[in-house]
Amino acid sequence: MIEVVGVGASGLESLGPDGRRFVDAAEVVVGGARHLAMLDERPGRRLVPWPSPLLPALRQVLDEAGTCRVVVLASGDPLVSGIGSTLVRELGADAVRIHPGVSSVALARARMRWAAEDSDVVTLVGRDVDRLRRDLAPRARLVVLTSGDDAPARVASLLVEEGYAASRLTVLGDLGSPAESRTEGVAASWDGRPTPRLHLVCVECDPHPTRSARSLVPGLSETAYEHDGQLTKRVVRAAALAHLAPQPGDVLWDLGAGAGSVGIEFARAHPRNEVHAVERDPGRAARVRRNARALGVPGLRVVEAASLEAVGVLPRPDAVFVGGGATGPLLDACWAALVPGGRLVVHGVTVETEVLVHEMRGRLGGSMTRIAVEDLDTIGSLHGWKPARSIVQWSVEKAVSQGDSETDS
Repeated sequence: MIEVVGVGASGLESLGPDGRRFVDAAEVVVGGARHLAMLDERPGRRLVPWPSPLLPALRQVLDEAGTCRVVVLASGDPLVSGIGSTLVRELGADAVRIHPGVSSVALARARMRWAAEDSDVVTLVGRDVDRLRRDLAPRARLVVLTSGDDAPARVASLLVEEGYAASRLTVLGDLGSPAESRTEGVAASWDGRPTPRLHLVCVECDPHPTRSARSLVPGLSETAYEHDGQLTKRVVRAAALAHLAPQPGDVLWDLGAGAGSVGIEFARAHPRNEVHAVERDPGRAARVRRNARALGVPGLRVVEAASLEAVGVLPRPDAVFVGGGATGPLLDACWAALVPGGRLVVHGVTVETEVLVHEMRGRLGGSMTRIAVEDLDTIGSLHGWKPARSIVQWSVEKAVSQGDSETDS
């Protein structure tokens, strides 16, 4: 059993009796240079710094410890963007026991006097700063976990770019230690002032009055996307996502992604959602990546390939959206790959696709809907309705009770 002990910024004095007992009894203590510097060398105890890069050598470090009593020192709560999460993921929950200290998030909320239910945590540790775009909203209070001395400047720059230049930033450094610091300012005038190595950023979002906030509800305006005309219209997109029914942690295949709008809005539904957007055209694939970053889901994976080629190597999906290019072999492959309870949604504009999905519905069940959208347009000095091509939508859910077998929905 590996004991992971969370240490506050004040050092070993922050530990309770149990944490101190584990550290004192350890034969091997693993940690960063800052944590190991808190301990004295002594016979019978080996201090081992984390290797770099961490993951490739992680098991070697622990294997070399053998049957020794191993303690890992971590900052605050090891399960808040910390090494505890990594160890559980890599070694399994049964091999690790966590002894958390007070997290930096809890200390930050205490300093800001922010209730947990009235603020949100966004982690940028090991992640792209564009991830923050998803969580920006009027009146939002964000505790942003960061890494790198320039993180506050990057956050401020992103806020200005997004129309939140008046947002207030509070950088809290070395929380819980005698050297604790607090630096305040607004995004528009943030000047890149020195930042403690250990810090986080609290953001009070204040958008420009003319800036329209982006909802997390499906159906963003078409103007939110860069596209070449291959874009699912917002009404149709909202209908597709209603049937795809994203749940936290779901995996989506967005096949024939176009501008990536369905996959992007699936990813925006929850930070843990995983989207694989398949697009064979390199120009459109690059556009999907740009749209994903601009809308706060830079982790969306873009696969440049034909849909049928890609499905054999993608992780098993909870939901599949086929926005174009549906064929019988492709839909059969998608259905076979879907997990029990998974959802498949197919859109088509041609008679051939309509015939195909009608046949598939006869075998697998589900529902078919024809969606016709008309937008108001000008006719000289007057107005009239301009219809878009009708979309045939087939949606079906794979039964849970019968596993992967074909069944009505």
